[in-house]
Amino acid sequence: MATVTSAAVAIPSFTGLKSAKATAVSVAAAPKFAGVRASMKDLGIAVAATAATAMLAGNAMAIDILLGSDDGSLAFVPNSFTVAAGETITFKNNAGFPHNIVFDEDEIPSGVDASKISMSEEDLLNAPGETYKVALTEKGEYTFYCSPHQGAGMVGKVTVN
Repeated sequence: MATVTSAAVAIPSFTGLKSAKATAVSVAAAPKFAGVRASMKDLGIAVAATAATAMLAGNAMAIDILLGSDDGSLAFVPNSFTVAAGETITFKNNAGFPHNIVFDEDEIPSGVDASKISMSEEDLLNAPGETYKVALTEKGEYTFYCSPHQGAGMVGKVTVN
């Protein structure tokens, strides 16, 4: 790591995407620069690393599905969606609860055990914000429902790629 030892530091000024003339700032006149121990190159590397970390975090594999719509309808929001294999799906109580998530054993990929990815039909999410998380690893289409509200049409479908 480089150490700033000169009496002045050149700091480029930018407006939009066009660079302007560099402005010299005296270290003595700007005490906030007195302890600077990194060169502009080191600073650029740190900024690039931070941006890369933010991009990876932004691409974190997860999706949230609301149980009950904001207007109180008994529905999954969204009720049809696509995820990557292994992506975490978080079902979150929103309105009209109690709810649960049960995968239809007749409408999931062959070889998948519905009981291992479903809540028990007796288990219910009873309070606002309660969640159930599942990661589906086998590719294909999965149909799921809320057992207390299946008759009211609270059914959804997820496609796993």
